[in-house]
Amino acid sequence: MNNIPLEAYLIVSTIMFFVGVYGFLARRNLLTILMSLELMLNAVDMNFAVFNRILFPGQLDGFFFTLFIIGISAAETALAIAIIIDIYRNVKNIFVDDINKMKY
Repeated sequence: MNNIPLEAYLIVSTIMFFVGVYGFLARRNLLTILMSLELMLNAVDMNFAVFNRILFPGQLDGFFFTLFIIGISAAETALAIAIIIDIYRNVKNIFVDDINKMKY
């Protein structure tokens, strides 16, 4: 690792995670909620990569786990966007407060 201390990575990751939590709890737009979830997952990915680099410098377990999480989050995002598009086609709105029941 370069000259950047571990605390700097952890501070950035913590800020990213709590901005994601705030966006998830405070926003009512489904796309904004989805972006907040992705921000939280990216903060976790950063922690995996940093701790792998610090604790096990010669191994790549944390990096492979991070790649696996990125793949899962890409699939989750595609599915969530498909659901949001379907909700918009039926309800003509993507705000959580206005979607009060699911119809089949």
